[in-house]
Amino acid sequence: MTTADHLAAIDLLRARGFGGGPDHHLAELATSEDFWEDDGTRRPIVEDQYEAERDGLGALLTARWGEPRELDLGPVLERSMEDESIPEPWSTLSCHTPDLRLWRADGLWIGLGVSQWDKELPFQLLAVLTTVDPPA
Repeated sequence: MTTADHLAAIDLLRARGFGGGPDHHLAELATSEDFWEDDGTRRPIVEDQYEAERDGLGALLTARWGEPRELDLGPVLERSMEDESIPEPWSTLSCHTPDLRLWRADGLWIGLGVSQWDKELPFQLLAVLTTVDPPA
């Protein structure tokens, strides 16, 4: 998918609303293919590529809604592991996405992040849209 496709997907989610369902949408905008070399070493370029895609899409969102808020999800994960109740989507995101760029628009938080559930699993470019405020 192109950056224009990613932007269209975010716009579609914004238009969808939440109509009685969960108060958030989580979209996988892109998922990496195999990122291991034949000798078993990891290709770091894949992570760099996904961060560059996030940053490119983020530039378009910044043009729309201004500078994003940076949210480090590491402390959120730690708090949830200490049995603090963290609302969704923040609790799940903190398990596999180290940080998010967040914009506030029309009563929604719109976030972009690069996710990886485990070191052997693919990278994902994620978008989250939610009415739930991020943890303080």
